Amino acid sequence: MNRRHLLGAAMAGLAAPTVVQAQPAWPSRPVRLIAQFPPGGLVDTVSRLLAPIMSQALGVSVVVENRPGAGGIIGTDVVAKAPADGHTLLVSHASVHVYSTATRPTLPFDPIADFTHMVHLVEAPNIILVRASSPFRTLDDLVSAARTQPVRYGSSGIGSAPHLLGAMLGSEARAPNLDHVPYAGSAPAMQDVMAGNIECMVDPITTNTQQMRDGSLRALAVSSPQRLAMFPDVPTFAELGFPKLTSSQWLGLSGPKNLPPAIVERLTAIVPPMLQRPELAARFTDLQTMPRTPSPTGAEFVGIMREEIAAWTAVARQFSIVVS
Repeated sequence: MNRRHLLGAAMAGLAAPTVVQAQPAWPSRPVRLIAQFPPGGLVDTVSRLLAPIMSQALGVSVVVENRPGAGGIIGTDVVAKAPADGHTLLVSHASVHVYSTATRPTLPFDPIADFTHMVHLVEAPNIILVRASSPFRTLDDLVSAARTQPVRYGSSGIGSAPHLLGAMLGSEARAPNLDHVPYAGSAPAMQDVMAGNIECMVDPITTNTQQMRDGSLRALAVSSPQRLAMFPDVPTFAELGFPKLTSSQWLGLSGPKNLPPAIVERLTAIVPPMLQRPELAARFTDLQTMPRTPSPTGAEFVGIMREEIAAWTAVARQFSIVVS
């Protein structure tokens, strides 16, 4: 090639535009926030508290979509199989990502690998409750009775966190007659406690604060590390001699696996400060469902999940709790 041809090729190279693949703007349309439990529950409530604030921050509508079924697995699977474009997100729940993982032989997704887990949102402790007229005034009254006679505790279902917690209590307290009665949710269990058909129930505090305030239900112990400011007379399991029962059920913000880093960074930046806004903080206090400070994000959140899966899988195996 002569000099003229070399010069022409060089000039052509300089003139050729560099093609850069532009990333589509996000969000470019409304964002679906999947709530995998029915309206009125904790996931739905928290989703609807967050949605308008997220909408304001993102500049598009954030629409809560309830997709209940199979203990939260159906809605969770919707997100696991959604496009990784940031327009379908999940208010993830320990009941699915931890307890179902611990008690079910198979799930349609991997609770870690098939999701991008971004922010630990809030967590709620569990309580053990009796009706106001119950002869059991303390946890010791209840477990002492369960050492010699049947004492039935209700839960929201086989393999649920309350079921596992009750099994641990029976073992730790050497109370072999603390018998599990599963229900299709907390509401029917509460009805049977109130009617005297079962002696007690284990349940997240969130759905029971009103009954505790009006005195129709009495809490004997709470699974939080410290006593709750709203119910200072309720002792913790730990201070009653059962530190292994310290636990909580968390909610998080997750999406499908392989969410683009820019989307993850933006959500991780904007969501934790939202949890501290006065209007949300007041509502979380009412529900006794609080964020950690600071909120665990990314790898820290996933680390919490892995530790809990390992711990509760061991409990499920110890007591042969399997959901088929």
